[in-house]
Amino acid sequence: MALVAFSVSVYAQKVNFKIKGSDTVLPLTQKEAEVYMKKNPGSTIMVTGGGSGVGISALLTGTTDIAQASRSLKLDEKMKLNDAGKAFKETVIAYDALAVIVNPGNKISKLTREQLEGIFTGKIKNWKEVGGDDMAIVVYSRETSSGTYEFFKEHVLLKKNFASSALLMPATGAIVQSVSQTKGAIGYVGLAYLEKSVKAVEVSFDKGKTYTIPSVETAKSKKYPITRPLYYYYLKTTDNRVSPYVNFVLSPEGQEIVLKEGYVPLK
Repeated sequence: MALVAFSVSVYAQKVNFKIKGSDTVLPLTQKEAEVYMKKNPGSTIMVTGGGSGVGISALLTGTTDIAQASRSLKLDEKMKLNDAGKAFKETVIAYDALAVIVNPGNKISKLTREQLEGIFTGKIKNWKEVGGDDMAIVVYSRETSSGTYEFFKEHVLLKKNFASSALLMPATGAIVQSVSQTKGAIGYVGLAYLEKSVKAVEVSFDKGKTYTIPSVETAKSKKYPITRPLYYYYLKTTDNRVSPYVNFVLSPEGQEIVLKEGYVPLK
């Protein structure tokens, strides 16, 4: 009986802390926190978005306990934490596929990495240049504080700059809404944000030999080329306070929530 009691209560502990950062991770953290608080009455976990950079800055200034991020820490961020004597922990909590989305009225359904680079850097300005209708391309992107922006720039644009005409949006939901309302639009969002009002395109990273649609299955099998880990960062001094919750997220039950919310579990 004692064994059973231990296994049930291993993640049970009243907690009180703040989580801030990545909009990509936001829906997942909100759900995980909601379930944790139901299981542990009296717990308070405040969850807000704003972007990975915002969360990491908040960790530096002590205004959040956990920074949620869709990218790893940059060298200068690590140095700032080290200089401030703030030893930190990095925990991968799930994986995500980054979906390229267009308006459902757009006949384009597949694009190569090279075409994406041309579109998002502004070299390709009309859909007819990639086999679509004669229609101006409207590029939507996350703003520069977003880890998703950083990841897309590095892995899809190969560190080239976004077009100056790109419309920078403060939140992922705003990209979904804008693309759904604009026929010539294109943007990129985390897998969990995909909905019927937009269309995900198949992507090729081998110059058009194979195209893959973003999904939990293709991300898990590593067939889809734009996948990335999602992180929690927190200070070692707060480890005891936040670890019951972090361990819950990493537990089989927490990873089941990862899957249900449209993200990719660790195993």
